[in-house]
Amino acid sequence: MTPPPFRRVRWTSALTLAALGAGTVRARRRLRTIPVLPAPPTAVDGLPRAAGWQLLTARGVEVDPATFLAACAHAGREGLRVLDLLPADLAAERALGLLRLVDPAGYEEDRLAEGRGAGYAVLVAEEVLARAGVDLAATGPQGAGCREPADLMALLRRLKEYAADSTGLAIAPALSVGRSVDPAGAARAAELRAQGLPPGVLAGAQFAGLALLAGLAGRQGRWGAAAAGLYWLQPYLVLGGSGTRLRPADLAGATAARPARALGAAVRTAAAVLRTPDDAGASADADAARTAAYRAELAFGTDRFLEPRRTDCPWCGSRRLSVRVRVPDLLQGKPGRFALEQCADCHHVFQNPRLTPDGLEFYYRDFYDGRGGEGAGTVFGRLGDSYRARAEMLRPHAVDAPGSWLDVGTGHGHFCNVARGVWPDTRFDGLDMGDGVAEAERRGWVETGFQGQFPEFAQKLAGRYEVVSMYHYLEHTRDPLTELDTAAAVLAPGGFLAIELPDPESRMARLLGSAWLPWFQPQHQHLMPAANLRGALADRGFTVLAEEHGPAHQGNDFFGAVALTTTRLAPDPDRPWAPPATRRGRALAHAVRAAALPCFAGAAALDALRTAVARRTDGGNAYRLLARLDGGPRPALGEDR
Repeated sequence: MTPPPFRRVRWTSALTLAALGAGTVRARRRLRTIPVLPAPPTAVDGLPRAAGWQLLTARGVEVDPATFLAACAHAGREGLRVLDLLPADLAAERALGLLRLVDPAGYEEDRLAEGRGAGYAVLVAEEVLARAGVDLAATGPQGAGCREPADLMALLRRLKEYAADSTGLAIAPALSVGRSVDPAGAARAAELRAQGLPPGVLAGAQFAGLALLAGLAGRQGRWGAAAAGLYWLQPYLVLGGSGTRLRPADLAGATAARPARALGAAVRTAAAVLRTPDDAGASADADAARTAAYRAELAFGTDRFLEPRRTDCPWCGSRRLSVRVRVPDLLQGKPGRFALEQCADCHHVFQNPRLTPDGLEFYYRDFYDGRGGEGAGTVFGRLGDSYRARAEMLRPHAVDAPGSWLDVGTGHGHFCNVARGVWPDTRFDGLDMGDGVAEAERRGWVETGFQGQFPEFAQKLAGRYEVVSMYHYLEHTRDPLTELDTAAAVLAPGGFLAIELPDPESRMARLLGSAWLPWFQPQHQHLMPAANLRGALADRGFTVLAEEHGPAHQGNDFFGAVALTTTRLAPDPDRPWAPPATRRGRALAHAVRAAALPCFAGAAALDALRTAVARRTDGGNAYRLLARLDGGPRPALGEDR
């Protein structure tokens, strides 16, 4: 009896073939959407204005005057302030890598997209360079005197933040870099780091992918051979043919020798990473100074960072308290242990004993800025859909676009950057304790950045704003009721207050226990059930217009649990607040992280399923409220409760 056809299908090979095929089609489609610089205008047409532009190039790259003028004309016509020029003979693998990272069709409009380019030539408006603080005489990622492609890649990534919706790509037909060779391991690792990508992880993934294809080709017959063959021919299928916009000089060789070249690149990159860790770009002097400062502070212990334990609930005054979770610092692995207690009457959850202001400074340091600033920025930069949903929540309830909006706890202004695309006629200001709010102002993500504690601005900003937002902010504050008082003070009558918070009543909080990410110790001071917040808003003259649970869900329950558990088992061996790492400790940390990779993959799949369920059942791990200030008596700031 002949077996059904589907029983002869090698499903691993078929799925790999489908994934490679989809990637090939996507890359070919993206390539077609990259604009090509037209011929430069002639004197009859009127030459473009070249003043006010700087052309930054890598070592050995020369751009002719005609291409420069064509680039200026294209940028002016398209409203661009930063334009990366792709050489027409861009190396095949470099082109494929860029097409994997960038969708040119939405790149300009995506205000949170990271700046990506080929690393050879970038046209930049001088005013963008000035706002970004780029020194035209300096070299490296903070300067315009770049000499290597990695320097230009790092600079472009920074410049995109200052030209969030006016950065683009274009192919320059007359720009040539000749037949390039694969970059050495150190250079390739530097280029990956410059783009915010971990070279060690990517080298490991490349080894795994090549091993998979070799196994499929050797053991799964024609299906495996088809998958391996598609990978082998992918450079030509994407970049070959007379209709392509790029003409890589190495296309034939890159296609014929692709497996060998890929293996060689992975080996060289892995060797470079072993010689130089992924954080090699950090300043050794800064690391040494940071380590010395932490050791000096920790010599006095961490008990001084905690206030005396309180015996009553800060929300309702009840004395019926019990410990909900007790955990160490799983975010950074700093010393200390923290308890969240819950009130049996109102179910408010709060840190007890609470951190002192000095304690908050200690545990926040190097998380959102400093050592951890880039990682935090990357996480926030991937929440564009959530930011848009928050901004859109106001639309059914506002007759006109709000004229003024204050985002409290704005960080570096990521929400405001995205919300400007939803409400283009609204003035967005931001307020935060950290230095990031000043950077948000320089980037143009907020009009004005206020640095300090929100209650300090109650009188200065009284009645000024039509909308105040507090997205994942209240849970960080020492006294959330005073924060609500301040919001009522700075809003104009009829103004809107938007709040988003973790939901301590989430099922995942009970299921995952101390590994539930939104406990976020030791940063989160208070977690309020929605009913408590609704009551507090009513006491201050607010009417709740909308409440969302499923749409506010953040799909990180299982992934976050794996991350926290991994940190608990294998904290960063190079953290400056810990004793010097030993070779054995480093090896153990790397082994645990490698073993956790399948767990992360499984957790991501579970989170996708959990998110789909949360959206349908309105039972997420967070909630949003939108309230209108209707007037009525308001408690005085600082009033005893």
